[in-house]
Amino acid sequence: MGAALSIPASYRAAPKALSAANDCYSEIMLGGLTTACLSRDGLARMMLQDCLMARDSVQSQPNLAHPKLIFASNGHVIAMAARDAAFRALLGQADVIHADGQAMVFVSRLTRAPIPERSATTDFLHDAAKVAAQHGLRFFLLGATEEANAEAARRLVRAYPGLKIVGRRHGYFSRDEENEICDEINLAQPDVIWVGLSAPLEYEFSVRNKSRLRAGWLVTCGGCYNYVTGAYKRAPRWMQACGLEWLFRLAHEPQRLFWRYAVSNPLAILMLLTRTRSVPATL
Repeated sequence: MGAALSIPASYRAAPKALSAANDCYSEIMLGGLTTACLSRDGLARMMLQDCLMARDSVQSQPNLAHPKLIFASNGHVIAMAARDAAFRALLGQADVIHADGQAMVFVSRLTRAPIPERSATTDFLHDAAKVAAQHGLRFFLLGATEEANAEAARRLVRAYPGLKIVGRRHGYFSRDEENEICDEINLAQPDVIWVGLSAPLEYEFSVRNKSRLRAGWLVTCGGCYNYVTGAYKRAPRWMQACGLEWLFRLAHEPQRLFWRYAVSNPLAILMLLTRTRSVPATL
């Protein structure tokens, strides 16, 4: 058993009633990707509304009740999209791309529709769990090792009493197993499917299997489960606010991350400075 999960007081506090979602929101072209101008609260409200509506669709039109694809944008994703047309096309299938990186928020302030705040998936998972626990939304956790997946599920349920994790599965499988996995997910009847397989695998899985799945949302979440368990550490708040979380991660995993950041950071900065504007364009 690991150490107890440290949940910020703001997450433990009773959430405000969510009576309506952000039905209208702006999008901008940010680093070449059409990105939603949403706060974390707005994203959580949208999740709640979409998932409750999807439940009705599953009952009335099950063959059309496919999940919305919710993808995250950060420097690494922007750089990958700039280099790889196939990956860029995958991102074009998203229903919502949200700003996972602080640099996206900084650059958006140069446009007429600035993004209110960073919606890091590692934070948003907690926002979503809090809302889900209050309103009875059901989660399915896919990805990571069996140990990390099971521990993340245990800690989330303990941290958010009432949270329903109706299924989970580790992320080590072949493409031949995906039909069986989708059947397993559908049988559990989740509202939100969290897919943590790293990029680009989680994006490929999501696009490839959207038509097979029945849920409200399908959210890519990278290494979130390892943050929930405490295996990965978050940077201090001041580093997050300054957009330096990547530097904290690099200091802790230099061998794995040095070349990734050496290549992706300059390209991401170039894309953010040259492919950002208020009016979104087609990928």
